[in-house]
Amino acid sequence: MDEDQIREFSEKLSGRIASLEERNDKLLEAARRVESEKRYVETELQRLQKEIRRLKQELDRLKSPPLIIGNIRDVLADGRVVVKSSTGPDFIVNAADYIAKENLLVGARVALNKQTLAVMGVLPPSLDPIVTGAEIIEKPDVTYEDIGGLEAQLLEVREAVEDPLLKPELYRKVGIEPPKGVLLVGPPGTGKTLLAKAVAHRTKASFIRFVGSELVQKYIGEGARLVRELFQLAREKSPSIVFIDELDSVGAKRLEVATSGDREVQRTLMQLLAELDGFNPLGDVKIIGATNRPDILDDALLRPGRFDRIIEIPIPSYESRLAIFRIHTRRMSAAKDVDYEVLAQRCEGATGADIKAMCTEAGMFAIREDRDTVFMADFEKAVDKVFGENLQRHEASGAMYA
Repeated sequence: MDEDQIREFSEKLSGRIASLEERNDKLLEAARRVESEKRYVETELQRLQKEIRRLKQELDRLKSPPLIIGNIRDVLADGRVVVKSSTGPDFIVNAADYIAKENLLVGARVALNKQTLAVMGVLPPSLDPIVTGAEIIEKPDVTYEDIGGLEAQLLEVREAVEDPLLKPELYRKVGIEPPKGVLLVGPPGTGKTLLAKAVAHRTKASFIRFVGSELVQKYIGEGARLVRELFQLAREKSPSIVFIDELDSVGAKRLEVATSGDREVQRTLMQLLAELDGFNPLGDVKIIGATNRPDILDDALLRPGRFDRIIEIPIPSYESRLAIFRIHTRRMSAAKDVDYEVLAQRCEGATGADIKAMCTEAGMFAIREDRDTVFMADFEKAVDKVFGENLQRHEASGAMYA
């Protein structure tokens, strides 16, 4: 072969080698892509298999037979328990081995097997949504400094509520029992709820506020059950203060001539009396009631041993109104010309809620004129707007505060 043939053959061979190398690179790239897709498919397969197993477990769980709700009546010496199911009669059944023996208590709510009625689990106690939806404040932010002009009433409340919770040993040494309940009586807006919250803040107790009308239900026994669950909730969150507002709505005098609705209210009242009787005066739960109609309360509520201490919250005097004005304006940007003594004199007959509304309105007048300082003229206009022609609505008539 001459040199030209050798050169031509070499060029063809080089081109063939380059073509094969290029094809080899493409095949390697395709192999890597297929390997990557294989790993993705395997991962997806594992995920789908886990999802299938989860769905099968969910289906098995949904297809499992329902459990019956029951209550434990007695625990026998051999480990078996006497239960009362929703079907009516009592049964002696076995309990599952995984249930701790200390949880099998008389009165506990349990789940029962539909066929054998064996105890399958212990359920938490049931509470009505009305009870769990009550205003529950773990620690109110109201302090004694936020209350003005009620020094004597505050002292009585502290003696009846705060001292038994914080210093029960003093009562044991003296040999007396503190009052079981405190009843706050006074016109609306005089600070009854504020007083109860301040005591709860001082004692670091949970504050459970309930309106008496919420305890009155339509069906027989529902109101009494709510009262039991309310006090059960108070015990669970102890130390706690139960504040029953508008007590007259559930604690009115019982009459001989009564409708079915009146009789249901009376059943609720009797359950409330029973709960008050069952309380330990030195326990971690204190009861405070509030009403503006003490004239219609049942005598059974007012006797010693129930609401032992009745504290009247009056319409603020001049000194009290002056103190309340200073409390509500201590965070306000008030001008130096504001004379609280003149304002307190002008507001004779006003309640603490009225004075708070006056301070708010005075600030609104300043904001309306794009000012950040509240002047005496703003307070005078606020007094005229809030108080104005409503002086007569605060005048008490006898024992009625409506």
